[in-house]
Amino acid sequence: MSASTAVVSVRDMVKTFGATRAVRGVTLEIPRGSIFGLVGENGAGKSTLAKLMAGIESPDSGVLTISGREQSLRDPHEGIKAGVSMMAQEIMLVPDATVEQNVLLGSMPRRGPFPNRKEMRRRYAELVEFTEFDLDFKAKVGSLRVADQQKVEIMRALSQDADMIIMDEPSAALTTDEVERLHHSIREIARRGSTVLLISHFLEEVLALTDHVAIMRDGDLVRVGPTSGETVDSLVASMVGRALDTDYHEPKPQADGPVRLSVSHLTRAGILDDVSFDIRQGEILGLAGLIGSGRSEIARCIFGADSFDSGEIHIDGELVRPSSPHEAIAQGMFMVPESRKEQGLVLGSSISDNLLLATHKKRSLGGWVSKRTQWAAAEKLAQSVDLRFNSVKQAVGSLSGGNQQKILFGRAAEVNPRLLIVDEPTRGVDIAAKRAIHETLEEMAASGMAVLFISSELEEVLGVCSRVLVIHRGRVQAEFKAPYDEEKVISAFFGQSGLPHD
Repeated sequence: MSASTAVVSVRDMVKTFGATRAVRGVTLEIPRGSIFGLVGENGAGKSTLAKLMAGIESPDSGVLTISGREQSLRDPHEGIKAGVSMMAQEIMLVPDATVEQNVLLGSMPRRGPFPNRKEMRRRYAELVEFTEFDLDFKAKVGSLRVADQQKVEIMRALSQDADMIIMDEPSAALTTDEVERLHHSIREIARRGSTVLLISHFLEEVLALTDHVAIMRDGDLVRVGPTSGETVDSLVASMVGRALDTDYHEPKPQADGPVRLSVSHLTRAGILDDVSFDIRQGEILGLAGLIGSGRSEIARCIFGADSFDSGEIHIDGELVRPSSPHEAIAQGMFMVPESRKEQGLVLGSSISDNLLLATHKKRSLGGWVSKRTQWAAAEKLAQSVDLRFNSVKQAVGSLSGGNQQKILFGRAAEVNPRLLIVDEPTRGVDIAAKRAIHETLEEMAASGMAVLFISSELEEVLGVCSRVLVIHRGRVQAEFKAPYDEEKVISAFFGQSGLPHD
């Protein structure tokens, strides 16, 4: 491909984060006026490569060329000036600003030093007509549901009139009819001569929309070719391309205890669709699937953090419907959330206060409890989860990520729930802490707890759990039992298998 026909090209691009080499010498050219797909497993390097093209990240080495000109982008504003706009997977909006202000952020029309309100309204109306995303331009973005915030991100990317728009998982939070509108917009962008780089875990979407597709694995570019020659199976085979390391735990026998948690027909409009499953006493059941598949939403509904429209939850045969996490804890549940810093810990408070947070009211009933008694209880809990610390009085924020996560498991041990839900329990921790967390979970299950285990790392799910449910677009797509067939599990991630595997 000549430089004149490539809107963006990278040559020998390298990017590292600490010891992790996220992009390993990638060379790639993206044709002008095309819809170009970029696929790979979680952590393959797709988003990092896209951020390098948009100026959100700077490469360690390599050459970036945009519309025939070599570029050294220092920030996303320079990327937009050069002709590349990116709609990132993580929603990055100004919550207190209006929809219109967020959409036109970075391309705000002005009359002198002031915003040109009339021109803003005209441009916004054009984008609404183009996308058919009919959002109230005066609404504060912080008040919108996630799917509507996603639409704002899409409209903002379109407003910048870039030569290439990068869309990272644009349909993850959208409904079926909203996805159809998005696809229409993407095709229209290409018809008008601009380029779309589409990063998506939904392989059917990639096959339906793109002209060419590139596959990444472990930071490397595996291959590039016309989409017309690809199938879901061929993409999955290239994305995987290796055996998973699931041998760090001995295979677990299937749990044969009584059913502890029973979820029946759990439904939340646009999010979850008729989800049903059981977990037995002493079992670690895995929920696997792509980011945005509905895994965390299932857990949050069970734990009372989110509401649901219909369905039933039983614990040990008793119907429960907690309206808050506090009620869920009282009914015998506990959850280690996906984000320990935002949802789980009080970083400025002590180890002792954090460990005993869930039972503080119960301990205080009947009168005052001495600090010395609390410190002793906290030390016992800290030792039970192998916490590395100097004093239970020290701030949790001073601990490593792995030890911060152990605080939450110590809190769970204090509650001693019938059902323990863990969402991304080892994200951001080192291998030693990861192994320790796995051992703690096994001990908790062995004591009789039922454990619902959610992780984006498939190796981890298959290594820890004796049974796994794959979630796809808010539904239970398939059930698998150890020993696992890796390719069948991954195919189910993309909606390719609805049959149980025994």
